[in-house]
Amino acid sequence: MTSQILDGFLARAAACPEAPALFKGGESWSYRWLALAAQEACAHLQRAGALACDTQPVVRVGLYCPNGVEHVVWALGILLGGACLVPVPQELAECERQELARRTSLRAVVGAGGLFWPPSGRDCEIQADEFGETCRISLLEPPPDSGFLEADFAALAPALIRFSSGTTGVSKGVVLSHASLLARIHSANRRLGVSASDRILWTLPMAHHFAVSILLYLNAGAGVILEDSHLAEALLGSANHWGATVMYGSPYHFRLLANEPSGRPWNGLRLAVSTAAALSRDVAERFHGRFGVPLTQGFGIIEAGLPLLNVAGAEGSPTSVGRPEDFEVVLLDKNGAASEEGELCLRGPGMFDAYLSPWQPGASVLREGWFHTGDIARRDVSGNIELLGRLKSVLNVGGMKCFPEEIEEVLLRHPWVAEVRVRGEENERWGTFPVADIVFAEGVTQPRPAELALHCRKSLAHYKVPVRFVAVERLEKTASGKVRR
Repeated sequence: MTSQILDGFLARAAACPEAPALFKGGESWSYRWLALAAQEACAHLQRAGALACDTQPVVRVGLYCPNGVEHVVWALGILLGGACLVPVPQELAECERQELARRTSLRAVVGAGGLFWPPSGRDCEIQADEFGETCRISLLEPPPDSGFLEADFAALAPALIRFSSGTTGVSKGVVLSHASLLARIHSANRRLGVSASDRILWTLPMAHHFAVSILLYLNAGAGVILEDSHLAEALLGSANHWGATVMYGSPYHFRLLANEPSGRPWNGLRLAVSTAAALSRDVAERFHGRFGVPLTQGFGIIEAGLPLLNVAGAEGSPTSVGRPEDFEVVLLDKNGAASEEGELCLRGPGMFDAYLSPWQPGASVLREGWFHTGDIARRDVSGNIELLGRLKSVLNVGGMKCFPEEIEEVLLRHPWVAEVRVRGEENERWGTFPVADIVFAEGVTQPRPAELALHCRKSLAHYKVPVRFVAVERLEKTASGKVRR
């Protein structure tokens, strides 16, 4: 089972060894090189003792590494060794990293790309890779009680543990098996259509998106263009230099590209996928007008993969996440009855296998195979699904529903607004009112609340217009880059 998730990648390396797998800056690395580098990383782990533990039939190995070639190499090496990959996002605070290590009962941590952690532990190997960086493999002493039965964990043939706030808001370790990851890759690519002729411009954090996205591209034999800069000029330059045909990014990246002033075309672009946050109609229309390719919005969730992707309806309904294809979808109202608007529930291939801590097998969480996402959505007359907001975030304003995401989408159309979070503020006499915390665009020194309120009234019902607009320097984000509510 261990090799199945990498079968496509290894087959490409054997059949077309000189085909480019990775691009960065002015350099490229072939499939042959990447396969050999991953095998070497696996050998390093083996020699260090990171792939074996008396108390763990399947060891967990953390990867603490920024985006880049090294992240890809070490992640593949961990999977090749039969270990379970546990990404350790670099934006986590020290106490959060320690908690992640404790809850996953890590056997070892690979520190690479200039990042080293943990400060304690037995360093089994320090070696300079061919990029001139020092990599460190640190063995840890797993706690005597991991909080779950090792036999139950091993029985899943686990490949990945990734932490997510899930539907409860409590951080959970989501366990994915090799079989589930493989099913997700096949399901997603039936709709994405990535092939060996594609080159994908990559901008998202690998610690959150590697397992399905990067693995999908490598299993399809495509090339992945790694770009560290988030500046539109650099993104467009890399895209044209290496011939990017696909871009997978967030609305933030597409907004910057839509505003890129040079007028340069993007030659060869066939598919642009927006994920990680809600896509506004304004950004979608401006990107389409600028580059001639409609933005395809995808709905990704760690418990289910990429269940919805708006390929067919991207031009006419850019804010939709598409119609169900591989997945079944039902919307449930507050009484639990199927409706045209309600909580989005999904059933399909590659569903998660378990929550790690506290241990809950996926079958005990799913209700007759259905996963309740906690997202509110509606189905339009064409059958497209449009996300309205999180079930937890709905505001009750004078007895009427109000979704913060809807208000935020309107405010982001205003040129003064760079980022926004809408929250509910309680008033003892009048109840809940929406308030907008705004990071203003550079150069906006004296924003006028009346102007913002007028802008909102043109698109929103009166009870949805924020009663206050608060200037803030920054908005707190989750580990995956979403605005924390």
